Amino acid sequence: MDYKAILEDIKPTAEETGEINRVSSKVIDFLNKTCRQENIDAKIALVGSVAKSTALRGKSDIDIFMAFPLDTDKKYLKEKGLYLAHKCSDEFDGEASHHFASHPYVTSIIEGYEVDMVPCYEISDGSQLKSAVDRTILHTRYVKANLKSGQEDEVLLLKKFMAMTGTYGSEFKVGGFAGYLCELLIIHYGTFEKTLIGATKWDYGHSIDLENYGTSRLFKDPLIVIDPTDMNRNVGAALRLDKMGEFIQASRNYLSSNNKKDYFYPLKRSLNKDEIIKEFEKRNGDLITIRFDIPDIPLDTLHPQLRKTTEALERKLNDEEFNVFKADYWSDEASNAVILLEMASSTLNDVRINVGPKVFINQACKNFAKKYGRENCYVMGDYLVHTQKREFNRAQDLISHIFTSEHIRLIKVGKNLKKNIIDTHEFIAVGDLADCKDYLEFLDDFLNPCQHLVR
Repeated sequence: MDYKAILEDIKPTAEETGEINRVSSKVIDFLNKTCRQENIDAKIALVGSVAKSTALRGKSDIDIFMAFPLDTDKKYLKEKGLYLAHKCSDEFDGEASHHFASHPYVTSIIEGYEVDMVPCYEISDGSQLKSAVDRTILHTRYVKANLKSGQEDEVLLLKKFMAMTGTYGSEFKVGGFAGYLCELLIIHYGTFEKTLIGATKWDYGHSIDLENYGTSRLFKDPLIVIDPTDMNRNVGAALRLDKMGEFIQASRNYLSSNNKKDYFYPLKRSLNKDEIIKEFEKRNGDLITIRFDIPDIPLDTLHPQLRKTTEALERKLNDEEFNVFKADYWSDEASNAVILLEMASSTLNDVRINVGPKVFINQACKNFAKKYGRENCYVMGDYLVHTQKREFNRAQDLISHIFTSEHIRLIKVGKNLKKNIIDTHEFIAVGDLADCKDYLEFLDDFLNPCQHLVR
């Protein structure tokens, strides 16, 4: 297939590239000048997709690392790194905010571009690692040294394909492929299409070891790609199994499709609130929609806790014999979170079977019969059991019971969410927040999970 027209749409324009280079250069020049004037021993480097020419159009965030010598005191590194970043932001009238990776860093909006200024240690290989961000400069060097001329375009095609099929991005909210992982896949397979062909042959635990370190056996992840700059790291560690599977299936679909171009552009879908609600009604399941306020915490903390809470609630309902067909969560990342449960059954009869020990275990059976009364015990298979009244026969009542200060411990809730769930949770209709486009897209994806994978 000829990808020229697609690349014209997804590559940064000459104007965007020129502006990125101009802003990057002035920031780097200022930081270098300040380090010289104030005798701060730090080397300034442009890293990330901009430095590697693998940034998609409109995604050209600027990543600048300030590398301090290995013997630098950690407290000094943090203080001077933040000092340099804020001084630079102030110089160019930026809007600065603090974030945290292995240690604090600053993001500033400078002339409309998001500029990350990150302090790190200067290392020459992964064995010297002091914090996770230290590898980033090595990653940039490796990709620039090993990505052949023209393969930058292959990376862009792969990133865009993944973005449009919902599998791009290693942040927890997505659980997909990181940009660096995409670059390594292209270095390994050569082209975008060969990467897709290769993916259709992956098994669980498939490994790629570009430098032949032989350390793949150390990992048990779905996809193992040994970091060429650190033999003890799997670049694919953050990739969830479901996202790996979705990429494999999307690759199969693409390779056999007559509409390949459509895979590089957003889905054409009608997000009509009434139609989406009707689709839920047609499924004839019971919906339980729980809304609560979210705390002011970083997104990379919020999303793992929302997922953990959703999965724990789903397990508890199933353990209590309610049948959850599907569960997921959504957040506007500002004030609201929603847990959506589609129930195959949300009401039960009033009695349940309490399973005791096997009939062959003498003392345990005596104890069980004494506790519940011999006249109430009978045998089911080879177990001694008895019938008891069910505490909750409506799933919503059980959830209300759990989401209290006395009983929240019954499930594993994200620690930063507990208070908000207890104090602010409410049951709403599934369409109550549907004036928000992002929420409508969530509902549409809940109903049609396959739509991103095929065109």
